[in-house]
Amino acid sequence: MDKKIWIKDPTAVWTGNQLAAARGIVIEGNRIIELVEQEPASEVDEVFDASNQVLLPGLVNCHHHFYQTLTRAFPEALDKELFEWLVSLYPVWANLDEAAIRASTTTALCELLLSGCTTTTDHHYVFSTSTGRAIDVQADVAAQLGIRAILTRGSMSLGESSGGLPPDKVVQSPGDILRDSERLIMEFHDPAEDSMLQIALAPCSPFSVTSELMRDSAILAREHKVLLHTHLAETLDENEFCLEMFGKRPVDYLEEVGWLADDVWLAHGIHFNQDEIERLGKAGVAVSHCPSSNMILASGSCPVPALRAAGSPVGLGVDGSASNDCSNMMQELRQAFLLQRLAHGASAFSHEDALQIATAGGAALFKRNSIGEIAPGKLADIALFDLDELRFSGAGDPVAALVLCGAHRASAVMVNGQWRVQDGALVDIDIDAVRTGHQAAATTLWKT
Repeated sequence: MDKKIWIKDPTAVWTGNQLAAARGIVIEGNRIIELVEQEPASEVDEVFDASNQVLLPGLVNCHHHFYQTLTRAFPEALDKELFEWLVSLYPVWANLDEAAIRASTTTALCELLLSGCTTTTDHHYVFSTSTGRAIDVQADVAAQLGIRAILTRGSMSLGESSGGLPPDKVVQSPGDILRDSERLIMEFHDPAEDSMLQIALAPCSPFSVTSELMRDSAILAREHKVLLHTHLAETLDENEFCLEMFGKRPVDYLEEVGWLADDVWLAHGIHFNQDEIERLGKAGVAVSHCPSSNMILASGSCPVPALRAAGSPVGLGVDGSASNDCSNMMQELRQAFLLQRLAHGASAFSHEDALQIATAGGAALFKRNSIGEIAPGKLADIALFDLDELRFSGAGDPVAALVLCGAHRASAVMVNGQWRVQDGALVDIDIDAVRTGHQAAATTLWKT
């Protein structure tokens, strides 16, 4: 029989809704069964002392490239905008193998868990003769670490010789892509409400895949009822590429290939006009905001308030660790808060807006109604942040302090009712071994 655990007397609880839980929550199995105002309604088996900690729903990461942890602060890619940055890194990424993918996936997932993230996606789109079954490796690592994941089968089919950006050695034929996409769906996709692993299809971008692959991927995804993902409108260069290559702007291209629909989520979504924002919202297309990456590559700022007002679900993504250079969701939440206020004004985006897109916004983007908030019946995906740090001294509002004062590491994280972080450390994971193995894989990749 499942234990009842009382997460008792946190300093503050941000539920992500209008519900109150002054004295914490009770968890049984993999579900939240009660929000406690005075005493639990029935006897509990275990008490977790949450005093001087802030309780949040687990954070939801909506865009990432795990393999890019291997090329952080890469000298040849510094101080470049997106297209030049990609061109400098494609030759390095072409040498990825399964060992590198295992090491980078492990590192990225450990970082995410330590930052309070309980659900993540990954967009792996680099496949070559050495890559092997990359997504299978990622699925294995995610299961070992116990994080909830939506892994995407990315793809590139439009090489340099055909007018695309990536070199020909990292593109695949549409037939190979679609066959492997279907294999992964059949082997790994679990549509259940409490699923720990799902698959989505993710042709990389307008400048690296053909229109035919976009259409065929959409047909395959809808046949199997899985989501679709791609980069779109990240830079002005991309908009110009779409005009030159397809004779239309990115949103028009999206509609032409059958992607203007509510089973689609986009990464970045920066360079839209108001009419395009309204069309995206009407169609229910979701967007992952990636503020750190957008600032580092000088791409621009996603119009988050306008997209949300138009009806688009908006989530938060750390993006690849070669453009963000870390995989920390709590830090990313603060970046979103700062960038959106700078772009749209102090009254347009609050600390609660930042928390919302990092939790319920991501849940809506993934169509996962059982995560993203604290309420009876929701899955037990939670994060606690300790306020016993100098950075929080003197803070009046403990929830706001997490965002404004810069929380960066969770004290405890539970995924699906299981503790994955306790006392600020990963459960049953040797972080020194993870770091040593990852550094060795990175060094090998650079020298290949």
